[in-house]
Amino acid sequence: MYQVLYYSMGGNTKKLADAIAKELKTGAEDVRTSSLNAEAEIVFLGTGCYGGKPGQDMSKFIASGDFQGRKVALFGTSGGGLGMELKVMAEALKGKGARVIGSYDCKGKVLLTFNLYNRGHPDVADIEAARKFAREMSGLQSIKK
Repeated sequence: MYQVLYYSMGGNTKKLADAIAKELKTGAEDVRTSSLNAEAEIVFLGTGCYGGKPGQDMSKFIASGDFQGRKVALFGTSGGGLGMELKVMAEALKGKGARVIGSYDCKGKVLLTFNLYNRGHPDVADIEAARKFAREMSGLQSIKK
């Protein structure tokens, strides 16, 4: 059993969460209204990048959760596609006893002072890469549709 949890302000990370959840035959849940499922073998956590960090609600979720001994796969979107938010999350999770088994990050569209960057991202290739990431992290080469 897998659990896919995300925080998304602009919808970029939600797109990845939905694709990952669909690949794993489960649902994507917003961290603002969900809690950790004790039955989940692997927890997928995703967020956008806000000033080089995960969203505040994701940071609170990690801080308040019991991740001891949990396998966690991280995913995110950022304007630069650098994954800085995932590095911050990985350190916080490791400090809570989690085992981070992998991560995936791609560009997400960003509106900065009336200029739109990375228009169209996450795109079809980004979504397919997120689905592939889900299969790799879950140990499944392909899940029958």
